[in-house]
Amino acid sequence: MSGEEETAAIFDLARNRTLDEQPPHPGRDGPRLPKRFYKEAQAGEVEGGYAILLDGRAVKTPSKQVLAVPYAALARAMAAEWAGQGEYIDPRSMWLTKLANTALDLVKPRRAAVIAEIVNFAGTDLLCYRAEAPDALVARQAAEWEPLLAWAAKAHGIRLKVTTGIVHVAQDDAALAAYGRALEGLDHFRLAALHNAVTLTGSAVIGLALLERRLDVAGAFAAAHLDETWQMEISGRDAEEEARLARRRAELGETSRFLDLLSDVT
Repeated sequence: MSGEEETAAIFDLARNRTLDEQPPHPGRDGPRLPKRFYKEAQAGEVEGGYAILLDGRAVKTPSKQVLAVPYAALARAMAAEWAGQGEYIDPRSMWLTKLANTALDLVKPRRAAVIAEIVNFAGTDLLCYRAEAPDALVARQAAEWEPLLAWAAKAHGIRLKVTTGIVHVAQDDAALAAYGRALEGLDHFRLAALHNAVTLTGSAVIGLALLERRLDVAGAFAAAHLDETWQMEISGRDAEEEARLARRRAELGETSRFLDLLSDVT
């Protein structure tokens, strides 16, 4: 298998299949990790931006286009992900490369559809569904979430309705249209990062606040997982749940780092 075929197989994002979802290799307990097939990884300038060069050859996306990003700082950070691999390559440790692949292969060719997907999250935003009891949780949700909804309304005209319980509340078309307008100026790299942040947090408002630096990673994670934190405070620590949340926070952190690197012109 050539180097280009190796990278396409490692990041099989065009079929939206993660390593954890791949079938185990015969005779092994878990999914097979591909062996490292290159010695050096570095960033280099190419037509259309900056690419990751493995032994001098540009990495390609699963759809076989050069994995080129607009800024050298991002390319260097992605190259560091490849350089940091050991005997085997674990794509789960390469979030920046994953996001760039997603931006080029899945977001750029279907920009309008991706924006529509994100807007749909605003229609069922986490921040709009509140607990009816206990009073302490109701108060904590209001204290954490109301300022974010107020910011969205003031900054972008996104005025979302709030309800209690789990019964769906239909949001006004004007509010959803305002959210869509807030995304019009974003390129496909930032849209990919926003989509990931919204999916991780369950909130289009939190994702947008992270994108625009209204929230940092810690604030976005805390707001998105307020209910889980409350439950653990009441019921006690759960090692499995803590591990799941730690993975989610790590991915949210890398998503935020991706956004930072998109603004780094060095």
